[in-house]
Amino acid sequence: MASLIEIRKLRKQFGAFVAVDDVSFSVDRGEVLGFLGPNGAGKSTTMKMITGFLTPTAGTAVVSGHDIGKEPMKAKEKIGYLPEGAPAYPEMTPQSFLRFVAEVRGLRGADRDRRVDEVVSRVSLESHLYVPIESLSKGYKRRVGLAQAIIHDPEVLVMDEPTDGLDPNQKFHVRNLIQKMAPNKATILSTHILEEVEAVCTRAIIIAAGRIIADGTPDELASRSANHNSVLLRLKRESGTQLREKLEKLPGVKRVEFKEDDAGASLHLFSERGRPILKDVSRLAFDQRVEVDEIREERGKLDEVFRELTHEATVKAGREN
Repeated sequence: MASLIEIRKLRKQFGAFVAVDDVSFSVDRGEVLGFLGPNGAGKSTTMKMITGFLTPTAGTAVVSGHDIGKEPMKAKEKIGYLPEGAPAYPEMTPQSFLRFVAEVRGLRGADRDRRVDEVVSRVSLESHLYVPIESLSKGYKRRVGLAQAIIHDPEVLVMDEPTDGLDPNQKFHVRNLIQKMAPNKATILSTHILEEVEAVCTRAIIIAAGRIIADGTPDELASRSANHNSVLLRLKRESGTQLREKLEKLPGVKRVEFKEDDAGASLHLFSERGRPILKDVSRLAFDQRVEVDEIREERGKLDEVFRELTHEATVKAGREN
């Protein structure tokens, strides 16, 4: 089965500046793709080209089988888009705005009213339906933006910072909503919140200087971290000194960081090439009859991988320019 979103060698150039450089990827039904990158990396520009708001310098996007350049209206019928800033007509109320968007999307009469009621309930907008949008908080404006994006139940959902401005409870609610909708849609969301990627996304792409530099599941990307399968030990100070030398010689241990304080000693063991070492470390501590206060394995840190990859890509792009 063909992917619902196919991005083919997208490029966008503004004068001499290349904002997006030969970007290609696809998104299948049921996938939630986190689109990550530092400010100015090309995320929003890519999303605007996918949804037809910007014309590519080269390449194209195919949405539900429709080329956005050749069949823009048919492609856009399949897309729900939450742009950066969630723009809306400020003088309208959420109720009137959502009815207007529903009609633009082809819904009429009872079907329109039923669908508006459904999305209002899904994004918890009931208490602010009749307040001018310009008077709403940033979080409620974001809810209105999300509601208009899903009003026609699209196959493809493209969201730029969907939880921006929301409080922790609201973020939790929106993430749950995305997960519930995900099985029947192909979803792309950009975010600066790496915790959100781990909580919601089945896959993540990292973009920097307009180019894709990593593509994989959150776990696969996190496994690139120096902390992947590292082990943290907490024990008495004298036990830490006793155990440190033996741990440094343990196969698979790349290095050991040792710290002491009034409460005891902590050892952070980094794994060679990310191989699992927890069982061997536990066995050694047991054999040495060391009383361990705490032992845990780290799965890797996505933020660490993000910083390292984007820094390298930005430095490389600077040298090329």
